[in-house]
Amino acid sequence: MKNNNRALTILTSSTFSFTICFAVWMMFAVLGIPVKKMLGLNETQFGLLAAMPVLSGSLVRVPLGIWTDRFGGRIVFFGVMLATVIPVWLIGYATQYWQFLVLGLLLGLAGGSFAVGTPYVARWFPKERRGLAMGIFGAGNSGSALTKFVAPAIIAAWGWQALPKVYAAVMLVTALLFWCFSATNPAHNVPNTTSFGAQLRVLKDRRVWRYCQYYSVVFGGYVGLALWMTKYYVGQYGFDLGLAALLAACFSLPGGVLRALGGWVSDKYGAYKVTWYVMWVCWVCFFLLSYPPTSMQVQTVDGSLTLDLALSPWAFTALLFVAGTAMAIGKASVFKFIGDEFADNIGAVSGVVGLAGGLGGFILPIMFGALLDLTGVRSSAFMLLYGTVCVSLVWMHFSFRPTPATIAAPVTAPRAAA
Repeated sequence: MKNNNRALTILTSSTFSFTICFAVWMMFAVLGIPVKKMLGLNETQFGLLAAMPVLSGSLVRVPLGIWTDRFGGRIVFFGVMLATVIPVWLIGYATQYWQFLVLGLLLGLAGGSFAVGTPYVARWFPKERRGLAMGIFGAGNSGSALTKFVAPAIIAAWGWQALPKVYAAVMLVTALLFWCFSATNPAHNVPNTTSFGAQLRVLKDRRVWRYCQYYSVVFGGYVGLALWMTKYYVGQYGFDLGLAALLAACFSLPGGVLRALGGWVSDKYGAYKVTWYVMWVCWVCFFLLSYPPTSMQVQTVDGSLTLDLALSPWAFTALLFVAGTAMAIGKASVFKFIGDEFADNIGAVSGVVGLAGGLGGFILPIMFGALLDLTGVRSSAFMLLYGTVCVSLVWMHFSFRPTPATIAAPVTAPRAAA
């Protein structure tokens, strides 16, 4: 009972800490809008600004995951949070584009906390509860929605310069609270006699790269849209920053909170089956979202008939909500694969898979901006995502060879040998 209570305490403190880290990591989704106006940035420059924290947060996931295996999640998680406090604070004093880019890279370390918390939490729970535990921890992705709720109010009250200072203070307090309520179990660490090369040897397994591909869709797409949607609502529908951020949270919130549901569903029905259906739901949503507002004239026997086709803000938001829910479940199902198949090296594998997802989240906002600059069509962002899901479904169908370890329930989705 004592060990069970300790595991729950660690899960709670880690999930709260990851939520704050993710809120800080996604700060430029809202902060970038007044900064774009102040600096006169184009769409591609805005996409790069929003994506810079995602780049560094992705690149550090592999070393952070390995250090977590070797030194324990408590000390690494605490160090990550402390290291981000000063860069976040300094953003409030930045005045030039390059300064925002450099500080964005430094604050991106907060995004690497996922590769620390996932193995740290997972090792406190038995295998049959691990998917749910990792799903609950991953619900810290809802920090993206937290930023969309809180940041516009702070900016409206005290100006954009106040937001980084508030976030830096919150991060410092969170780090101290985490240290007080977390614990260390030396038995969870990889023995010090194990070299980094030995830990990384598992990456030769093709399953790892398969999961990288899945995660680049469900997590990379989530991060890319979480960074882009507030601005999309402002540009497409003419909403003010507060309303735009609130509606964007209808995507970010389920995309984070429902990850715990994804963990439970994956435990019950199997990671493969859940991931397969997640991809199909995303395929349908992105197909509908990618259609741009269109006017056409149809010649009838009574003359010309003008048709206007466009998604209303409410239909658009409803489709985003469904896509966010599917992505949340998919993020958990991918890590269910990892928890089942790489229990002895979760840190290294989750770091690489997280890196792939994070790089997707880095590249997509830049591509969204470049496509908008080139085509002038805002829904081109969803056209790109639709194409990536098409590729993913084909790849999944032809490359996945299910094994008893990856199937927790009978799978009815079509399969083909690799």
